[in-house]
Amino acid sequence: MTDEQRARGLAKMGEVYGWEVSDGPGDFFGVTVDHLFAEIWSRPGLSMRDRRLLLLGALAAQGLDDVADIQVRAALGNDELDDEQLREIGLFLTHYVGWPLGTKFTMRIEKILGEKDRS
Repeated sequence: MTDEQRARGLAKMGEVYGWEVSDGPGDFFGVTVDHLFAEIWSRPGLSMRDRRLLLLGALAAQGLDDVADIQVRAALGNDELDDEQLREIGLFLTHYVGWPLGTKFTMRIEKILGEKDRS
């Protein structure tokens, strides 16, 4: 890890999540920032939106709704996806990841959209 790589990773992580990210302790955090964000999320060839769509599909397929919540909120906050697009993603993925996982994912999207509308 170089200081430049860490700075690039922290900046990209902040861009992905939509909030300022500070450096954290430990190898796990360091490898995540230095590799996943400084290298993988920063590669050319796919837009941030493209990567977010792929990630949402992977999260829905695994039933990882807590992480999907973070990604849905970030997609909304970064203006990558709007309410109707998120609803369409939920409907589409339900037919590929299975009804129980897709329904759970869709319900999380609706919860987040409802919170957004109330704020």
